[in-house]
Amino acid sequence: MIRSDALARLPVRTALPALREALDGAGTAVLCAPPGTGKTTLVPLDLAGLTGAGPARRVLVAEPRRIAARAAARRMAWLLGERVGETVGFTVRGERRVGPRTAVEVVTTGVLLQRLQRDPELAGVAVVVLDECHERHLDADTCAAFLLDVRETLRPELRLVAASATTDAEGWARLLGGSGGPAPVVEAAGVSHPVETVWAPPERPVRPPHGMRVDPAQLAHVAAVVRRALREQSGDVLCFLPGVGEIGRVAGQLAGVGAEVLQVHGRAPAEVQDAVLAGRGDGARRVVLATSVAESSLTVPGVRVVVDSGLARVPRMDHARGLSALATVRASQAAARQRAGRAGREAPGVAYRCWPEAEDGRLPRFPDPEIKVADLTAFALQAACWGDPQAAGLALLDAPPAGALAAAREVLTAVGAVDADGRATGRGIRMARLGLHPRLGRALLDGAREIGARRAAEVVALLSEEPPRAYGDDLAAAWRTARRGGDAYAARWRQEARRLEAVAGEADGGKQAGAGADADAGLIAALAFPERVARARGGGGFLMASGTGAELGGEGSPLREASWLAVAVADRPVAAASARVRLAAVIDEATARTAAGALYSSGEEVHWSDGDVVARSVTRLGAIELSSRPLGAPDPVLLRGAVAEGLRREGLGLLRWSAGAQAVRQRMAFLHREMGAPWPDVSDAALLERVEEWLGVELDRARRRADLERVDAGQALARLLPWASGEAARFEELAPERIEVPSGSRIRIDYGGEQPVLAVKLQELFGWQSSPRVADGRVPVLVHLLSPAGRPAAVTADLASFWREGYRAVRAELRGRYPRHPWPEDPSAAAPTRHTSARLRRG
Repeated sequence: MIRSDALARLPVRTALPALREALDGAGTAVLCAPPGTGKTTLVPLDLAGLTGAGPARRVLVAEPRRIAARAAARRMAWLLGERVGETVGFTVRGERRVGPRTAVEVVTTGVLLQRLQRDPELAGVAVVVLDECHERHLDADTCAAFLLDVRETLRPELRLVAASATTDAEGWARLLGGSGGPAPVVEAAGVSHPVETVWAPPERPVRPPHGMRVDPAQLAHVAAVVRRALREQSGDVLCFLPGVGEIGRVAGQLAGVGAEVLQVHGRAPAEVQDAVLAGRGDGARRVVLATSVAESSLTVPGVRVVVDSGLARVPRMDHARGLSALATVRASQAAARQRAGRAGREAPGVAYRCWPEAEDGRLPRFPDPEIKVADLTAFALQAACWGDPQAAGLALLDAPPAGALAAAREVLTAVGAVDADGRATGRGIRMARLGLHPRLGRALLDGAREIGARRAAEVVALLSEEPPRAYGDDLAAAWRTARRGGDAYAARWRQEARRLEAVAGEADGGKQAGAGADADAGLIAALAFPERVARARGGGGFLMASGTGAELGGEGSPLREASWLAVAVADRPVAAASARVRLAAVIDEATARTAAGALYSSGEEVHWSDGDVVARSVTRLGAIELSSRPLGAPDPVLLRGAVAEGLRREGLGLLRWSAGAQAVRQRMAFLHREMGAPWPDVSDAALLERVEEWLGVELDRARRRADLERVDAGQALARLLPWASGEAARFEELAPERIEVPSGSRIRIDYGGEQPVLAVKLQELFGWQSSPRVADGRVPVLVHLLSPAGRPAAVTADLASFWREGYRAVRAELRGRYPRHPWPEDPSAAAPTRHTSARLRRG
């Protein structure tokens, strides 16, 4: 029997006429409805005609998580007075409960993607509801793009609803409306109760999250705030934590709190999820520790208090190191509002926030869309199978980053999922339908041929959902633990392994047994992550084929003695040079070569190392050097490049810079500074950039550091002079090395400073009426007038002025000190000399 009273109490019912009108007209709509209004439950029932308000239709509801899909189906079935699998059913990976009368089917976005690839028309489906689209999961964004493509090209009558508790309504409206203008936005008012915010920061500073790590002091503080909330408030407590590990640790610290402690996350057993969502009728208090799954997808009855750790776990891709992992980050302001709102669903509530109020405004406004930060390999394969390898024609709120998409296509090419043009191969299409990441799809298909479908499926199932930390970091040992285990993870693992064995059975070629657990686990991990095969380099450290270092965790790890590893799970802590291995298997070199054969290379390597040229014949597996031998006659092109590399790395000081060479460089720099082109820039950066142009001959002859030390840099620099234009012939005229002074001496000009300097004894300039000029007369030479002993006496750029005004003071100071030298009254009319007065008298 339909529970009409419960349906009538759902606030979204007032928005249903407008939603039906929008879909009958535009065919698409954005539904904005706060949590608890019934958008996930009443809307699909109404659109399917199950509440008597319209024609009977088949409705597909897409949820971002399995737990939400099951919960929504159970709730709708309860409202209809039925069991799941009758009028309302659900399909998630590994579980399907639908029947011949099913009108509303709830699926995960991952299941919907696979269904669209198999049947783009979604035959028989009249309406698709994309729920919780504000969370911006990659699968949900991809589903929306594919569905809009279907509406435009195959089924314009297919109705599409983007439903969310809080979202960018205008952006979604533009996306769903396409060229015809924005889609209608339908808003439903919720019944919200006031929620008081209590700021509860730690008394002492805690370390910010990095990688997967959360400061234990932060978790202890969250547990203390939960205890405080139980003392100060009534009702159940919902506590948000970033992940399963943190939930387990906080649960351990809440022993003896006088309340039932429950854990809700995607890995929780179905019976635990059901117990949380059903509530208790005996008045006993509950503490529900949950991940972000409880922000908007689920309704937890009885909650009056929220304790928010302020942390969330999101996917991140380190493209430079090829590491994809979850990372702990500060939750966004939008997420904090969503979480706090859970306390006011049924009555006034309280939200305890475990961070300072002053920091709240510095939090990001919204979470990052997954398409901007996550590994795009699976997305790229979906796009290729859809017929749009570049994803250029897909209607997406945010375009995928070009670099991330290119990296994803490289992976797909390496595993044979796409061809050289990016189009999906038959193998790639099969991978896309496995419900696995393409890397794991490759490992399943290729591994089944080597060790049999069952064993390959069991290891891949371990990799598709990382086992609990208690299973250890040895993949083979974790496999044995799962096989004999009776925990919730082992039950899910066995179910997934059976599913994968069924889909991989045709690939095993009748192979029934592998070489043993350790070898088989290593093979599968290496097939999935060939760039992560790693060779030991001592002290528990390894070098992966990708070039990234890897370190094992605890001293007691059984993997420490391995010569080779296949690293399945790793992350890189902030500021760490190496990745941290979380799950790996022992392999041998032959397995590494087999799995990572595309990374194998051999050839000549000539490079600059430790101050000299090193030439070797080397074989490598990616960045791992397998063997090498000295090379007697290296390729001249490689040799030239290595010498140039040495110059760029260690600088021009490797060359021989005589005083004459330095002077030539200074003169060239002066002309470039004062006259510009065509006089060349001879700064270090410019010379290193053009090193092969002016040092070409010397580079061809050089074989080692000593050869560079014999190069006359000044002679080589002369090649940069503007010979082609003929200006080089004026080099001596424009920037003369020496100037002849009145005494007949040829004095060197110093071009090393901002202005050319002529340092000459004062008596040698008698009779010179004006200072010399260079660079076509543009620049006056600064004259340093020296005493007879060669010490500075005066500086001038205007000799005529000095003779008139400055000479008298210099004469008065120096004539007594140097009486044997001439000090005429009128130096401008006196004869210049290099000699003493007595020498002059002798003729």
